[in-house]
Amino acid sequence: MTDKMTPGVAGGAKGPEELRRQIEETRGQLGDTVEELAGKADVKGRAMARAADLRDKAGAMTVQLRSSAAQAGHAVQDRASRAGHAVQGRASGVGHTVQDKASHAGHAVEHSVPRPVRTVVQAGLRHPRPVLIVGAVVGVVVAEEVLRRRNGR
Repeated sequence: MTDKMTPGVAGGAKGPEELRRQIEETRGQLGDTVEELAGKADVKGRAMARAADLRDKAGAMTVQLRSSAAQAGHAVQDRASRAGHAVQGRASGVGHTVQDKASHAGHAVEHSVPRPVRTVVQAGLRHPRPVLIVGAVVGVVVAEEVLRRRNGR
């Protein structure tokens, strides 16, 4: 018959020294087994260790999520900036188009006005003082006529 605790050792010892050695070896194995059983029986200790592991994992996930959120925020900000620049570019193009159309319309009106009127307007633009004086005189005459009609004279 073979001893299950000490493989390869026959049931009996060949001497007192070998018996002591087998006893010490068995005690060591028994101590290890008791330690393992105590570790498995320590539910509170195992639960605390598991909780610590879960806290560590949660902390790592928090850091990862914050980093992902920051990256997503930067990506959205970049897209918004690009969209803003695109809209600004389009608006600028529309503004130039409107300005060009207004300029063309102004030139069309300018060329459709009879030449004598155009000449007078150009002269008035070159010399605005006489135009202002004539305008003031005409304003006074019109005002007098309006007052005269109101008073029945």
